[in-house]
Amino acid sequence: MVSAAAKTGHTVRDQHKLLNRIRRIRGQVEAVERTLEGEADCSDVMHLLTAARGAINSLLAEVLEDHVREHLVGRIAGGTRAEAADELIDVIHAYFK
Repeated sequence: MVSAAAKTGHTVRDQHKLLNRIRRIRGQVEAVERTLEGEADCSDVMHLLTAARGAINSLLAEVLEDHVREHLVGRIAGGTRAEAADELIDVIHAYFK
């Protein structure tokens, strides 16, 4: 069984950076809320939503990249390349729906 530290080692290492990014995303979402409360123009709301979506997608891509580097590359080196590929495909399908 893999320990919790081994599963999340990369996120613990980059925790400060990731938390800063999520705080910026929270600020973007709050800006959407304020804009909607202020009955702003639709284009302003869409612009803010697009920025928030881009920030979330970038965060997801960074965590996914870390997952591939930290967890899947070792499996490929260990000879279970097909298993690693299957896991990567599952991760991509799960998070990019």
